[in-house]
Amino acid sequence: MIKKYLFLIFMLTLSIVSAETIGRVMKSNGTVLIKPMGSGTYSVSVKPGQAVSNGDAIRVGESSFAVVIFLDDKSVVKIRENTDFQFVETANTRSLVIDQGTTLHNVNREGRTKAYRVETPVSVASVKGTEFSAFHDAVAGIDKFVGKSGNFDVFNTISGQTVNVGAGQKAVSNALGQLIPAPAQPGDYPEDPEGEMPDQEPEQNQEREQDSPNERENNRGEPQNQQLNDQQQRRQTQEKQPEVQKVSDSANIQDNTKQPPKSSPAPKPKKPFNLGLGVGSATIDGNIYNQVALRPELSFGKLGIGLDLVLYIDNDGNVRKDEWDEPSDFIDKLLYVRWGQKSDPFWLRWGSLENVTLGYGGLLGGYSNMMEFPSVRKVGVNTGFGFGNFGTEIFLSNMKDFSRGGTLLGLRGTYKLSEAIPVKFGLNFVTDMNQFSGLKDTDDDTYPDMFDDFPTDKTLWNDTDGDGIPDINGGSKKPAQGWDIDGDGDNILDNEDDDLKLKPTPFSLKGNKATAHGFAFDIGYPVLKSKAFSLEAYMEYNKLMFPKVSGDVFYNRKAMDGTGITVPGLRASLFSFLNMSFEYRIKKGYFVPQFFDGSYDLSRVVAEFTDSGTLIRTKDQVIFADSTASIDTKGMFGSASANLFNLISFNASYANMKADTVEFNSFSALINLNAENIPKLSVAQAYYQRNNDKNPFDFNNPSINTVFGYKLGYEVSQGVSLIWDFRQFYRDTGTGLKPVKQTTIETAFDF
Repeated sequence: MIKKYLFLIFMLTLSIVSAETIGRVMKSNGTVLIKPMGSGTYSVSVKPGQAVSNGDAIRVGESSFAVVIFLDDKSVVKIRENTDFQFVETANTRSLVIDQGTTLHNVNREGRTKAYRVETPVSVASVKGTEFSAFHDAVAGIDKFVGKSGNFDVFNTISGQTVNVGAGQKAVSNALGQLIPAPAQPGDYPEDPEGEMPDQEPEQNQEREQDSPNERENNRGEPQNQQLNDQQQRRQTQEKQPEVQKVSDSANIQDNTKQPPKSSPAPKPKKPFNLGLGVGSATIDGNIYNQVALRPELSFGKLGIGLDLVLYIDNDGNVRKDEWDEPSDFIDKLLYVRWGQKSDPFWLRWGSLENVTLGYGGLLGGYSNMMEFPSVRKVGVNTGFGFGNFGTEIFLSNMKDFSRGGTLLGLRGTYKLSEAIPVKFGLNFVTDMNQFSGLKDTDDDTYPDMFDDFPTDKTLWNDTDGDGIPDINGGSKKPAQGWDIDGDGDNILDNEDDDLKLKPTPFSLKGNKATAHGFAFDIGYPVLKSKAFSLEAYMEYNKLMFPKVSGDVFYNRKAMDGTGITVPGLRASLFSFLNMSFEYRIKKGYFVPQFFDGSYDLSRVVAEFTDSGTLIRTKDQVIFADSTASIDTKGMFGSASANLFNLISFNASYANMKADTVEFNSFSALINLNAENIPKLSVAQAYYQRNNDKNPFDFNNPSINTVFGYKLGYEVSQGVSLIWDFRQFYRDTGTGLKPVKQTTIETAFDF
């Protein structure tokens, strides 16, 4: 009996929800069908004036189109051929959930009370009032959003990346987590199937603002043959529509849309300039500064330039000069320079790099040179070009490192047999030319700041007794009566400490070098591609090598090497909603997957300060310090990402490697809350990463491999948000781990 009542309540609720009319079909041509909420089929043939309700799904067939207007704010969505999507509304959000196809949106800012979102299994576009297009290819798992006026945010649900798209710009997003902003090219904005978008509802539909349930039922209950006759009559009287392009795209995010016909209206001029403003606070070297940042973005065709013009002001009103006192500082003001995108024959990005992965990521995966930003600003390079079935990619983590002996370098080459036999072969080479080159040396005296008692004076480096007065010439001097360590001529107190000894000369970058090398070979094959399911199989062979370093009292290393094999590796996408991967891994010797990962810059070199002296250790020595680390192991790796009912998106990965007596585990996770479902919340995300530890879930005892953080945004008013960004990682000081915390509070404005 209880089940019966629950069922009746459910059906009653469903009927009430389904009866809520949110919009009307203004125009339609060809095959346009609606699947009412709760129905399993597209059973209702559409005609002008047709009511659209919350939960309805619409399908536009081949060589067809439809135009829908929302009743509350008169926003308009135009639907091109071969498109399926659903209307979903909550108290605060209007969502268009696209399964496949292309839509054009004209979102009115005036009179709108709900957040407007376009969602695919890969991306979410959040709109505040603009004109834009959205395209989703369910087979390839690729989205493309193009701005025509105003601006909007695009969020990749796999990687958690977000970009802002303005007029004359586009963003390409895929199921691998890539989110690539670029200037829009002629033809990127889809052809309008029925001309200019209207600003308001036509007169013949204005008197039908609402339908009663009976009217709605009558509309949906019309015989199919009568509806088809109506459609034929309309087709005879309507103007012939331009030919609509078929959707085609590749897994490499290629955009091959047709050029608009000459008779099409001229597109609006591209917006070559966007400006972002940040006001807040930042912590640098343990000190809190007020921050004022201008972040303009300039676009000229395929060329894009992002600037980071920041002033840090202390509590006394003094501007921090470290960012403006050297010629190299002006290079730092270039946040990035980009040309084209990865689908182009040639592409380039210079400056900030995030989520760089070579191949399937066995050696280098998810690398970022922004982990210590803004206290450490790096200038990286990621570029490549393709010709025929060949492709190349080049990666440099920081051009500044060359002055200290080298940088992290990656090279990749690929070859695909043919379109008929799409087997792709890849070859990677990654090397850290000098692991010590990442050590910061402000005064360029070859003594890194972490060992230099006077990091801003290249003539001084030691202060043995810690009184702030340097040792004479960094050496020693013994007057006739007792020690005078600091050379101040006052040896009264020094006589009391006549057993005091001078510190040794600190570790120097001069003459010290440690390298790490790796190469990989991989083969991939797309087993299956369909709207419902796609599957790719691959294998990968990786090798890491750490040459012997004779070194000195500070650093030495024995030669080490190891291999990692992935057989098989599988990547799958189910209904473009759930993305999964699985690998069976075999590890031999001194090898860990993704040795060059997102936190590599933080663990590249660490120092231990003990009573007996200072010991330098590179990441490989930390990882393989335990003799069990070189034991051969086997195990599994898995990852998954999904968007749960448009409320929460997440991605997570876990690896478990075992031998007879040892076990190593890795875990990473990223979770994003759909902030538009919560009033005044503009962003909410958190992440955690811990690799190659025995227990990555031991949150009370972090390791040097632990990185976590979160970002929260509060929308103060429309277009203005207060952003709190926190990140924490750990450094080994020899006496234990020291947490390093970075917090940025910023007020972000959208212009």
